[in-house]
Amino acid sequence: MAVPTLDASSVTEPIRQLADSDQPGVLAVITGITGPSYRPLGAMMTVFADQSRVGTLSSGCVEADITLHAIEVLNDGKPKSIHYGDGSPYADIELPCGGALEITLIPQPEKSVLKDICQRHDKRQSTALRINLLTGHVSVGSNGATVRNGEDFNIRIEPELFFYVFGKGPEATTFAGLVQTAGYPNILLSPDDETLTIARQYGSRTRHLNSAHFPKDLEPDSHSAIILFFHDHEWEPPILRHAVTTNAFYIGAQGSKRAADARKLELEAMGVTDSDRAKIKGPVGLISSVRDARKLAVSVLAEILDET
Repeated sequence: MAVPTLDASSVTEPIRQLADSDQPGVLAVITGITGPSYRPLGAMMTVFADQSRVGTLSSGCVEADITLHAIEVLNDGKPKSIHYGDGSPYADIELPCGGALEITLIPQPEKSVLKDICQRHDKRQSTALRINLLTGHVSVGSNGATVRNGEDFNIRIEPELFFYVFGKGPEATTFAGLVQTAGYPNILLSPDDETLTIARQYGSRTRHLNSAHFPKDLEPDSHSAIILFFHDHEWEPPILRHAVTTNAFYIGAQGSKRAADARKLELEAMGVTDSDRAKIKGPVGLISSVRDARKLAVSVLAEILDET
């Protein structure tokens, strides 16, 4: 029988599901990497007593074996570290990418700590989960790097990348649909009802714009990207004038180089400084002269992710 695996598009989903479940479970964490690895140090997966899983720690080559060890650990009640790859006792289990993994299994971690981590993450706060690898004790850690210090392992957890999408038409809806499908939180703001309807069908949050402005109650942080997809470029300057004052790490707007130059001239006339105008990317995307909404969406998303 196939083991059900729940989606874990968010880095916190394994601990969120474990914290909210009435079923006992084990938190599996990558605590050591030698050579290449499919997932980073600190990646997490939850295994429940019914052998269902949330998340993944490899490309699928060790999850089934981890599940078997997790059930043993759940019954034993003690943490356990297992090794795969070079030097592993499990010679029949190969890592296609080479190298080696150390994975530590923590049975029944304190749920109040896991819930605290998730609440901080929901508030878009940087936080960390500290695990004592000998005892399995978990606590809220420092905001330092994901690192092992003796028997303490600290997992840094950053807020999810958030997308503020402004615009109308297929470029806006295709991009919103792409980031929504990829699991990134987002909101699409548009003056166009059809655009908003399509975005809602994708599952995106939406908001109607009555005029060209950046809503004052929205506060993009340093893990946010702002991207504009307007063909009516007169909508852009008022929105961008406020966007450049936020902490967003990426600000961009669709259009040709001519449109980008005209946009910056308008912003200059509005009193926007040289340094703030320089924050705005345009033309956007890694692929030049794109005329297809799907290719543009992928191109822009790739550019944004390349800057994270």
